Amino acid sequence: MRHRTADGLDLGAWYVPAQPEADRQKAVLYLPGNGGNRAGRTQIGEELAQRGFAVLLVDYRGFGANPGRPSEEGLAADARSAQQALTELGYGPDRTIYVGESLGTGVAARLAAEVPPAGLVLRSPLTHLADVARAHYPFLPVGVLLREDYDVVGHLGRVRAPVAVMYSQADEVVPAEQSARVAGAEPVVDTLVLDGAGHNDPVMFGAPLADLVADLADRTGGS
Repeated sequence: MRHRTADGLDLGAWYVPAQPEADRQKAVLYLPGNGGNRAGRTQIGEELAQRGFAVLLVDYRGFGANPGRPSEEGLAADARSAQQALTELGYGPDRTIYVGESLGTGVAARLAAEVPPAGLVLRSPLTHLADVARAHYPFLPVGVLLREDYDVVGHLGRVRAPVAVMYSQADEVVPAEQSARVAGAEPVVDTLVLDGAGHNDPVMFGAPLADLVADLADRTGGS
């Protein structure tokens, strides 16, 4: 399917309907990380559909043959457009769980603060983009060099929906201590910590994440 952003970009996304026998009448808006696109997220789409969710797998501007150039404001506009597309399919924000992954946790948290969902799941969340850069490049003045925030902790302060967090102690991209800090923030109600999984290992896009989303849905009314 396609959806059009407020600034006029026509973006592609994949819609995965819920499996009929498990249908919860709820949707998941899946917002990937910097290196992600929908072609690499089919596993989590299928896992979520098996658990009764309709799923919209998003590609941001500049990704997956979409036009435009990525930016924090642009990705926020893409997420708002995708959320509206789900609303037009019958899944308003009160029936949708936003799932953000890595850099996409900043996109998802911001959207949740602006358009309250049924729930929010953050996979490998960063605290702030500059914090990740400092962890990898401690000798650079990253606070000056980075012009974009992706301030997950700051956005969470404005989120009123229940939040669940999943991360791995062995994450080589987003330091586990950053994800742990997010997990300790309000309004997080559930945390799943994996051992030994890398940032892009298949398990990070598989059953554990889908089960966490289902558990959060059960907390908010479930099926």
